[in-house]
Amino acid sequence: MKFVTVNQEKKAKITAWFNRYSLFVHAALSAILCFSIEVISRHSITGAASFFAQRTWAFAYNSFVIFASLALVYLIRRRALGRVLISGFWLFLGTVNGCILSNRVTPFGYTDLKCIADLLSMQNTSYFTAKEAVLVVCAVTSFLAFCVFLFFKGPKFQGERRKILTPCMVGLCFLMIPVTTQAAQNSNILASYFANIAQGYENYGFVYGFSTSVVDRGMSKPKDYSEETVHLAQENSKQEATNNQHQPNIITVLLESFIDPTEVNYLDFSEDPVPYFRNLTEHYSSGYLTVPVVGAGTANTEFEILTGMSMQYFGTGEYPYKTILKQTDCESIASNLSNIGYGTHVVHNNGGNFYSRANAFSMMGFDSFTSKELMDIQEYTPLGSWPTDDILIDETLKALDSTENQPDFVYTITVQGHGDYPTEQVLDAPEILVSGAKDEAANYQWEYYVNMIHEVDKFIKNLTDALAKRKENTIVVFFGDHLPSLGLEESDLASGNTFLTRYATWNNFGLAKEDADLAAYELLASTTDALGIHEGTIFTFEQNALEKGILESEGYQKGLNHLQYDLLYGNRYAYHGEDLYPATELVMGVEETSIVNVWPSNLGYATISGKNFTRWSKIYVNDKKVPTTFINSSRLRLKLGDIKDGDVIVVSQVGSGGSRFRDTQEFVYTDPNAEHTETELTE
Repeated sequence: MKFVTVNQEKKAKITAWFNRYSLFVHAALSAILCFSIEVISRHSITGAASFFAQRTWAFAYNSFVIFASLALVYLIRRRALGRVLISGFWLFLGTVNGCILSNRVTPFGYTDLKCIADLLSMQNTSYFTAKEAVLVVCAVTSFLAFCVFLFFKGPKFQGERRKILTPCMVGLCFLMIPVTTQAAQNSNILASYFANIAQGYENYGFVYGFSTSVVDRGMSKPKDYSEETVHLAQENSKQEATNNQHQPNIITVLLESFIDPTEVNYLDFSEDPVPYFRNLTEHYSSGYLTVPVVGAGTANTEFEILTGMSMQYFGTGEYPYKTILKQTDCESIASNLSNIGYGTHVVHNNGGNFYSRANAFSMMGFDSFTSKELMDIQEYTPLGSWPTDDILIDETLKALDSTENQPDFVYTITVQGHGDYPTEQVLDAPEILVSGAKDEAANYQWEYYVNMIHEVDKFIKNLTDALAKRKENTIVVFFGDHLPSLGLEESDLASGNTFLTRYATWNNFGLAKEDADLAAYELLASTTDALGIHEGTIFTFEQNALEKGILESEGYQKGLNHLQYDLLYGNRYAYHGEDLYPATELVMGVEETSIVNVWPSNLGYATISGKNFTRWSKIYVNDKKVPTTFINSSRLRLKLGDIKDGDVIVVSQVGSGGSRFRDTQEFVYTDPNAEHTETELTE
């Protein structure tokens, strides 16, 4: 009994000390948590220390946000449990960010929470491994178990609870957040907008970056938004009718992380890494392209290209694919061209659900989407991280061939240039030798990247060669989506701007060369204008501005802002309140998959023969997925014990999260060893 009493006394003293000096404890704990989060996010104690030393006030702001959240414990008696939960919450977010930054350049933001289901299903990929999934589950389970223990056995505050003063003090802490935020932004301690999300998190801290992504989402309503301002913008749109004769195929190709490496000032090469792309810039319309992201964020450049809308009017860390396009349809180049008879297709050698693309392309009015799940991919990059891009040539041609007697718009997305880039030697005999980087590790990164881009240059040539053989007028627009994630700064580049990539075109019908430097959201407005195609609310508005040379004017930017808001968040005055561009029933792939026959083997398995199977083909027996072995594009296997006479078999192309993108027709299995009546055998 005496032992218990001594322990109780020590516990009471500790509790009393924490209660007396809790504000100082919270301040110290906030700083420790902030520093720990930065260590995890930056994968470096030195990096976190540098952030603390060089951006002390930004560090203090991040700590204050954590401090304000810890103040919530004063509203409850189980304060120890509250501190653990809040501290665990911040450390969990920081750890997730650290894990994500191990596999991509873009840090963890609020919109990523909408993709947790996809993330957990993407096991054993370059983004998320099965081992990491197990570790996450174990860590979260252990933490929750500890919290349950504290709930029942942990100390409780025994002092007087001030029912008015305490809530007011807690509320004051939270009211101080917007005040200190505004003051810090006015003093340039913090930035109100991140053109480069990754750089923003690095410069201003994870807590501020993530918090900004939570509160600053979507588009703010323009102050003078009204039906009149929207119609005024429409009056300043190009009014010419579309030339409906000789409409060519339009192919737009996103070149992942593609730049002209010779524009990096400090690099030297054994030969030109991109000779064919350079040839295109010399003979066809080309120029610099201003993109909204650096080093990552492909989906946002893609959004600008396809919709003509500018990301500058969206909040920090926003990905429209993951937010507004989950709720509403969106006018795009696909829906505009569909109105004048085009077939519209997407081809991409990565997952159909990545960046929520399958949903986004439906919302933007595309007819079909051929993702990697619909492709028989055989070749990968030397690291095995990404498919090579050659397969996209045939898939693009298949999309063109899927429609008859009509022009097509095909949006093709490459991945071969994607990071990460290895810091050790991977290529035994690189075709392009690279030198000039700051150290050996950086040189190996550049060597790998440049040789992948060299292969992409060959892909560009092979694609245009294949299109040249077709008897159809065709224009191709190639563009880089952002700089590679190789730490480039403005002083490193001939252009002096990290937000500039290059675009180049090709055509087989003599279209005049007209070079221009453009923003990504203006690229297809310029292209369609040159073709005599004047369609779409946004694109015709931009065509008028391009023709009059008023892209930098306040009126143009204001009109674009009002039109974007109106179409995505407003009353759709531009459509007179109607839904003129509804989402389409997107078809995954342009080729049918089918089952031809199923026959059993005496080795314990059954073989399914058919057409257009891929590594993502899964067998469903009576609508239940069974273990599937991919043999080749016409053969799959399953265990003989998984089927019996009369079972209904379907082969599905399955994406992340178990999405069944495309199904074969049902096939009823007939066991040759089972007894059947003459009628059954005849049928």
